[in-house]
This record gives sequence, C-alpha cells and structure tokens, in this order.
Amino acid sequence: MKTRQENIFSSKTLTYFLQLAETMNYTQAAQLLGITQPALTQQIKKLERTVGAPLFYSVGKKLHISDAGRTMLDATHQIYGLLNTATDEIQSATSASRGKINIGILASMELSVIQSFLIKYYQQFPNIEVSVHLLTRKEIWNRLENNKIDLAIMYLPDDSIKNWKPYRSKKIADESLVFLSSNPLLKKRKKIHFEDTLTEKWVTYPDEYYLNQFISEAYKNQMVDRPVSAAQFTSPFENLRFAEATGLSTALPKSFYDAHNVGIESNAVQFDPAIQFELAFVFRKEKEDIPRIDSFFREFNLYLEEKDYLTRIKEQNRKIV
Repeated sequence: MKTRQENIFSSKTLTYFLQLAETMNYTQAAQLLGITQPALTQQIKKLERTVGAPLFYSVGKKLHISDAGRTMLDATHQIYGLLNTATDEIQSATSASRGKINIGILASMELSVIQSFLIKYYQQFPNIEVSVHLLTRKEIWNRLENNKIDLAIMYLPDDSIKNWKPYRSKKIADESLVFLSSNPLLKKRKKIHFEDTLTEKWVTYPDEYYLNQFISEAYKNQMVDRPVSAAQFTSPFENLRFAEATGLSTALPKSFYDAHNVGIESNAVQFDPAIQFELAFVFRKEKEDIPRIDSFFREFNLYLEEKDYLTRIKEQNRKIV
C-alpha cells in the first residue's frame, strides 16, 4: 500500500498542481498538460484528499488558491529547487568539453547567427552535444523551471514571470520592430507614427506570442487602437509571405528584416516612437557554475567580440545574395 508521500509524489501530481496554480483555469491547464479536464480534476482531488484540505476554491466562475494551496505551492517550489540544485551540483563536476547543453529558443526569432555560432562551436567542441528546441514563451519558462533546458534565448523584458530571483540574463543584442507595408507612400519615409499604421489590417503572431503582446502593449501606451489582425502565423517568414501576397501590413524584428530583406517588396520603416526590446540568454543562476555552460558563454562572447550580432545578421544576408 502506498504511503502518503508516495501518493503526493506519484505520477505527475505536482506538475498538474503547478500548472493549475499558474493558470488558475482547469480548461487551460489541461490543454497545456495535454490531458482532459476530468483527468486533471481527478488528480487535484486526489492530492487534496491526501493532504486533507482543499487547495483551490471558486467564487463564481473564478478559481482561487486556498491557504493550504499556498503552503503546498511553496513546498513544491522548494522541492523543485532542491532537485534543480542537486542536478546542477552533479553537472558541475563534469568536464567542460563533454556532455550536453539543452537550449530553448523562442520560435519567432531569427536564427541565422545562432546557427552559425553553433556550427563553429561544434567544430571546436565535438564532444559536447547541443540540443536546440524551438519553443513558445510559456514552454521556455516551464522547461527552465523544471530544469529541462539549460539556456533560453528569448526577448526581454518579459513580465510573465514574477519571480526572477533564481534567474539571470545576458544581453545578446538590442532589438526593435519595423513596420512593413506595400503602401508606396512609405518608400521615402524613415519613421511612421502608430496611428498611421492602421490603414490596413495586419498579419500578426498568435495572441499568446511575446511579440504580439508586446506590440499590443506599445499601442496601448500610445493610446492608439491595437492593429486588427486578419491572419496569424508563428513564423516571421509566414507572416511576411502572407502580408506580401495579400497587401496587408505586418511588424517584424529588424534582425529578421536585415537578414532577409533582399527580395522583400514591402516598404520597411521604424515606428515612432521606436518599439525596442532586447535579445538575451536567460538561465538559472547555478548554470554558470557548470564548466561546459561557462565555456559556451566564453566562446559566444569571443564570437561577438570579433563581430557583433547585428553586423553578423547583415553578413548573413550578403551570403544569401
């Protein structure tokens, strides 16, 4: 017969609990976990029976976490913290030139410079296996939290994570958005006001994607209506392709435009005021103590000291030509 501890930690009970505590929505949590809502409900009720108290309660249609739930949430974070620390301590004893590095990259990013660096890095360190995963922002944070990736390459600032204490970031480059439109009047313009970008519908990233939310916030801060989306794609290539084929507008990272502007018919102009953010590594603080991670950062810094990120982006474009 299982003990109380085995009941609590069996299967994926704590993972289910954490996902529900993050979303505070059974339907959304079940979708993210890839299970049915009744299955999630059953696991949460099982956990509540084991600890002897309700972990959540509802007021109308809104879900809230109980005092017992907060206690369980704190304990679960401590458990994962101990497991992550133990894993990192074990990995810290490994060689700087052997092992595996798991990297999560935001799926909407321009990858050419990162790919070029990884090729060069492999040539120097063939015994280090680099595993790259193209992920959404939520997937990145989930995998960082559960120690399934060592490094993330993503856009900042990111307000979706409230507790930054376990994490550090290293800036790779400053980034901005450019507005792309087939409007011939933009050919000679260098900048465009927000309200002037709304004459056509847009092709955008999906609602939950960082750049779509970042654009919406920028328009809100300028007290301008957000762009109306006619279509949504996760890839900048698809956004651009659809916009050019339909005569719609879009907004894409300048790094992507600089890397692929040969053959682009749309006119690209900077927003006024600029929509700026940064590209950065994000990782748990302990990761820097792992020899191969420290070596990886050192080699990447040397790579950008030779030529900075944006210069390399433009060189990639010339190579394509």
